[in-house]
Amino acid sequence: MRTFRLAMAQINPTVGDLEGNAAKIIAYLEEARSLGADLVAFPELALPGYPPEDLLFKPQFIADNRRFLERIAAASKGIAAVVGFVDADDDIYNAAAVLCDGRLAGVYHKMYLPNYGVFDEDRYFKAGRLCPVYVINGVGVGVNICEDIWYALGPAAVQRDAGAEVIVNINGSPFHAGKRAFRQRMLATRAQDNGVFVSYTNMVGGQDELVFDGGSMLFDHNGELIALGRQFQEELVVADLNADAVLGARLRDPRARKENPDILRQIGEAVRIPVSDYAERGPRPPLERRQPQPLSPEAEVYQALVLGTRDYVRKSGFRKVLLGLSGGIDSSVTAVIAVDALGKENVVGVSMPSRYSSEGSVVDAKLLAERLGIELRAIAIEPAHRAYLEMLAPHFQGQQPGVAEENVQARIRGNLLMALSNKLGWLVLSTGNKSELSVGYSTLYGDMAGGFAVLKDVPKTLVYRLARWRNAHGAPRSIIPEAVLDKPPSPELRAGQKTEEERIPYRLMDPILKAYVEEDRTYEEMLAMGFDPAHVQQVIRWVDANEYKRRQAAPGIKITPRNFGRDRRMPIVNRYRQT
Repeated sequence: MRTFRLAMAQINPTVGDLEGNAAKIIAYLEEARSLGADLVAFPELALPGYPPEDLLFKPQFIADNRRFLERIAAASKGIAAVVGFVDADDDIYNAAAVLCDGRLAGVYHKMYLPNYGVFDEDRYFKAGRLCPVYVINGVGVGVNICEDIWYALGPAAVQRDAGAEVIVNINGSPFHAGKRAFRQRMLATRAQDNGVFVSYTNMVGGQDELVFDGGSMLFDHNGELIALGRQFQEELVVADLNADAVLGARLRDPRARKENPDILRQIGEAVRIPVSDYAERGPRPPLERRQPQPLSPEAEVYQALVLGTRDYVRKSGFRKVLLGLSGGIDSSVTAVIAVDALGKENVVGVSMPSRYSSEGSVVDAKLLAERLGIELRAIAIEPAHRAYLEMLAPHFQGQQPGVAEENVQARIRGNLLMALSNKLGWLVLSTGNKSELSVGYSTLYGDMAGGFAVLKDVPKTLVYRLARWRNAHGAPRSIIPEAVLDKPPSPELRAGQKTEEERIPYRLMDPILKAYVEEDRTYEEMLAMGFDPAHVQQVIRWVDANEYKRRQAAPGIKITPRNFGRDRRMPIVNRYRQT
């Protein structure tokens, strides 16, 4: 029996840190070699970091990434490795280097370049045409990249026809809620339809608005999941494959014999590249048998927010963060995520009560800070508020008090947070959620002020579910006071203000926002879904009128299939309105 030991290194690279990324790759390569792996796969563009965006327009960046690849190749003695990098050959390519025994054995160029959602690969790369199969330790290994595996008739089918027994697919696949299960169904189908082992090595970590969740997978030729990496953690996943089982399975499955070879040739040109002959190995270190349990929906999102916050802060060079702690649900959840991501010593809350702040909110903020063990600074905004109103009085003369006066308070708070950030070098976390940002229930240069918006893509109803999940599962338990979960949401910018008396209740509004913002449903479709026509009309008006605000919001972590920012790119000046 030909046993092929395959390792998947789901690592957390940093965009542009060529030296650090190369060192991490070499460290995992050495660990895989110590476990007797025949091949170790690293994520898509692991060397330059993903996505490198317009760094790809810098010729020196491309040259430097190739120089560090040579350093990794020299470290590949006694093992093969697949490493994502940027190749340059008359153009630039999203590429996978196949390294073996200290040399570069070949390069694969990604064929299917995604140009939707958060992806802009047509902006940067040229598509490849070759579908190589590398014979490594006597086993046919087809190498391809991310999007290539999503097509039923794609590079994997061509490589299988050229003798691949194992498909090594390397990825930078961003997280959104529910995506792991979708990936698993697709990969199981690819493995079973092609009668090959399929490995799917995915990146871990946060990069700007994106979070990569790992969860690397390995399927056998029957489509059965045989190895699974943890989500949101770096690790090396290793498994033994019986390469001889692939031939037996193909002999019993006639489907591939009926494929039109002309169609496969249109996809790409197959080429078989010998790298190393099969050699019997002595005893190898035993492998730990484990199968991590999939996370619950709330656990997935919560861990994505923690990892995304930690990486954004750390990779940007900050040590500490601060945020306005109001005693409300959004600031409470943001504070808890920040502590889980960075440690209590690196999070500072700022209480900024006004004449309209309720005693309960002030007490709740103080209680949460005590439970978290974070520093809480108190700055009363009444003197500044009174001064602003006095300065503006001559200019507001004859006008009824309203939103402008209310928003003065939010802008004073934003100013104070940014002043502390400026003086102390701490990053401000803004605390608004997706529901508020969607309908404009937020204040430019006020509560929107900050360097990173942890809950930017989290609907209000999900904020409550995350709070309850964290209270039930985190350590310590019940960290968020029950009063915060029970009281009606309010910005407390005027006496007796209650958000849901002014707006549509969030339990009714969030499904409409999902339909309109994330799914682009028409007005008629939303009515057919059972939504109140008046609510639908109002939500459409609010969303369409506030694009200019959202464009000025801080970046935040993507956790839904369509977020504001990289996903949804609406023109600011836009007169089209659905009726």
